[in-house]
Amino acid sequence: MSVSADRTSPTRILVIEDNQRIAHFVRKGLTTAGYAVDVCRDGASGLRALRAVPPQLVVLDLGLPDLDGMEVLATVRSEGHAMPIVVLTARGEIPDRVAGFESGADDYMTKPFAFAELLARVRARLREEPRGERDELVNGGLRLNLRTRRVRTPDLGERELSNREYALLERLMLHPDETHSREDLLRAVWGIDFDPQSNVVDVYVRYLRLKIGAHHIETVRGDGYRMAEPISV
Repeated sequence: MSVSADRTSPTRILVIEDNQRIAHFVRKGLTTAGYAVDVCRDGASGLRALRAVPPQLVVLDLGLPDLDGMEVLATVRSEGHAMPIVVLTARGEIPDRVAGFESGADDYMTKPFAFAELLARVRARLREEPRGERDELVNGGLRLNLRTRRVRTPDLGERELSNREYALLERLMLHPDETHSREDLLRAVWGIDFDPQSNVVDVYVRYLRLKIGAHHIETVRGDGYRMAEPISV
């Protein structure tokens, strides 16, 4: 394990990448941008580093020499770690991207890549994902656990969510006062350029309503969806 981290920096990033040239390139760029950066060259050491001192964000390669990156990703999420994970990989086909998001990735970049774009995505994820600071999101009687990825309501109890259902509900609950267009939700949750005419968002909203109660998510006709105002008791 190679470590290069300014311990006075408020934000730590773990890079799990076996290609020495790419790892050096990413570490140098992120360090110059003011982040404290740890680099691990394989999945096993990456998991050990993450468990020992959880970072605020992970940049994860999928083509690792020991554990496949998908296995690392699934393990991190199954253990309840909720920090944003940006996948960086040569696997650029749509099925690979979909599998990455289904396993818990927050963003997905293919190689070759421009560092400016990677830095922009890292900054965006760190701005919008304050998950490390709390264990759950609450909206009235609706409670979303950010570690177990389960949702609880007073009338329906605790329910399991699929990865995509969780990501969609989390997005809505992180910004409860905003109306989210279908296009914005496609970009934020699915992360790839789906056909804007696709009804996949509507389908998953229906799935969520079955699990949490239809009244928790409002349809804003012509605009999209938003969280309903909490009911005062």
